[in-house]
Amino acid sequence: MDYFKKLQDLLKIELNEDRNSYIKLTESGSAADRRANGITWYPVAIRGTEPSRGDYLTVELERTTHQDVAHQFRFGSSAALFSNHDPKNDRIEGTVTYQGNDRIKLNLFTDELPDWCRDGKLGIDLLFDNNSYDEMQNALKQAAVLHDKPTEGQLIQILTGEREPSFSTGYVYSSTTGLNQSQQTAVQKIVSAQELAVVHGPPGTGKTTTLVQAIKSLIRNGEKRVLVVAPSNTAVDLLSEKLAAEGLNVLRIGNPARVSARLMALTLDNKMAEHSQMKDIKKLKKMASEFKNMAHKYKRSFGKAERDQRKALFDEAHKIMKDVDKTEQYIIDDVVARAQVISATLVGANHYTIRNLQFNTVVIDEAGQALEPACWIPILKAQKLILAGDHCQLSPTIKSAEAGRKGLSTTLLEKCIALHPNSVTLLDEQYRMNEAIMAYSSKVFYYDQLKAHSSVAQHLLFAGDTPFTFIDTAGCGFDEQTAGTSVANPDEAALLFRHLEKLAAGLTERYTLNNFPSIAVISPYQEQIRLLKEQLINSPSLADYGNKISVNTIDSFQGQERDVVYISMTRSNSNNQIGFLADIRRMNVAMTRARKKLIIIGDSSTLGTLPFYADLISYAEKINGYQSAWELINYE
Repeated sequence: MDYFKKLQDLLKIELNEDRNSYIKLTESGSAADRRANGITWYPVAIRGTEPSRGDYLTVELERTTHQDVAHQFRFGSSAALFSNHDPKNDRIEGTVTYQGNDRIKLNLFTDELPDWCRDGKLGIDLLFDNNSYDEMQNALKQAAVLHDKPTEGQLIQILTGEREPSFSTGYVYSSTTGLNQSQQTAVQKIVSAQELAVVHGPPGTGKTTTLVQAIKSLIRNGEKRVLVVAPSNTAVDLLSEKLAAEGLNVLRIGNPARVSARLMALTLDNKMAEHSQMKDIKKLKKMASEFKNMAHKYKRSFGKAERDQRKALFDEAHKIMKDVDKTEQYIIDDVVARAQVISATLVGANHYTIRNLQFNTVVIDEAGQALEPACWIPILKAQKLILAGDHCQLSPTIKSAEAGRKGLSTTLLEKCIALHPNSVTLLDEQYRMNEAIMAYSSKVFYYDQLKAHSSVAQHLLFAGDTPFTFIDTAGCGFDEQTAGTSVANPDEAALLFRHLEKLAAGLTERYTLNNFPSIAVISPYQEQIRLLKEQLINSPSLADYGNKISVNTIDSFQGQERDVVYISMTRSNSNNQIGFLADIRRMNVAMTRARKKLIIIGDSSTLGTLPFYADLISYAEKINGYQSAWELINYE
């Protein structure tokens, strides 16, 4: 079918761009350079080994230096253990089965460690992730085949716009206390949907709360198991934790991003460890290790009798491990069978433990950030699909501009909202922002349908404060500076912190250190973030509030909120170039992080060339929230 052929072609373009980027990062022969790029841990120390399923070996490794360097290792990543003596030849590939703090577990494609592991320094290289692309391509191929089948193809035909979704009237739904009207409507729609329901959740509208109650209702209505997936581990963790808190039996497939005791208790490894038959496995693995250790004691130069004895010991170890595999499979099947909710990332939905499972309902959360080909991996397991997210916030990360331009950046969520408006519920009441902060986003992105709950509509830092201010640097000579591929504006950064210091001084009269408001300082540009972090370090008057002030990019704050948010727009030039500030969805994310006070600092003459920003500045003027930076500078 053309629909899936186009997606496959776009995915190939994306794959090539991603692979080329990876090759550029790895071209350096230096482990230190690769480490700085986040794709190598070096040096590492072996902290333990144990036999694994099949003829595999699980090795636990710890990075012993440079623990503060950010990295890209994740559960399911392909990686290679190497020796610094001969990194090209002394290497063995495997898969990351656990990553937390400074430890990694690698499932290596061998049943014993090679001799070079005992000599010299060891490291781990992240390999290019072909697996995710293979899973996505296979899902698209399978969807194209199933599309024409009368039963299996129904959901596929609805998602590709050839059929309309249907809703049942014979469902049981008891209203849930604590949900507002639009949230109740969303739960009703999810429970009554036969094939598709969409929850459009703008910032602060309680999308997660709504999904949790809907999943509880589905299980109450007789569903044996629900598959819950999201594009990021963080989003999967949030839903898993909330569902478990409601008393549901949740099985988290994969490695949580946050290593908290509550989340770890939901993982397959943890549930297996608590299983009654796990003691037998431990005994068997110990026996297998002992047989292997005895076999290793025979030297390389020995006669036939020793050779036979060595072979017999290895054979016995392999035989024991086959029994381990059988028992492990029984435990996995038992743990999976007991779970009411199985949660994973989109690609994790094809983990070997659940690869062949089918579900009545699959829920995809944060679908506005999900690459469509990845969504088809869990969709193929479903009779009914629930999409939840907000296509007016950040879109998926796409490496290839060409693939994005040709349609890969359009999500399945956007397509379904356009194709099937009758399946969509907009959550229209938000519990985060003062209504003056909310109003402009509501008008531009949500057809003016968003309203503020009475508990937040008028909340302020203190009586008489201004909830939304635009500080205009036009005419101040605050020119931007390019730094590599990024942009910075030192004068704007300095002005922001002068304003923040003054605000903090005023707040100390009204708040204690314990209840001091939380503050975010955000910008779209990495280089500006670096300058802003420097400013924070060099602001002695803010030292006491260090744990209350966060400085980071807009993208890193999606899904979070703070009492006060400063946005440093950074761009200020005579050519009126605004770069990726033209992606107004990113700005929607930025503005909707603030609960009680939002301060945007930018150059109206540069920004105002785009109608979105011109109208934003007009809105600030209308609510008496406009201020010239000249006034601030001269007043001081």
